[in-house]
Amino acid sequence: MLEIRSVEPLGGRLVRLELSDGTVVDRDLTELLSGPIFEPILADEVLFRRVYVDYGTLVWPGEVDIAPETLIWDGPYPRNEADRRPDPFMRPRRPPR
Repeated sequence: MLEIRSVEPLGGRLVRLELSDGTVVDRDLTELLSGPIFEPILADEVLFRRVYVDYGTLVWPGEVDIAPETLIWDGPYPRNEADRRPDPFMRPRRPPR
């Protein structure tokens, strides 16, 4: 099972994840950081950048985390993970004009 090995915060709410198989993927977390528990992280750049990896997923101070399967696969783990790799980059959504 793939896990997250390391995280590097990039600009905005974008992070670069290194997975346990060496794959590197960039993820925009903007839409995942919804709900009351994530409001402080979404609103505060300094707090967002305090992200770290614990037990294969992303965690912020206060034990706030996101399920690794959501971060890696955008949903549940695939049935045949060996034949499927995550997309190397998920484009950040552009705000409407």
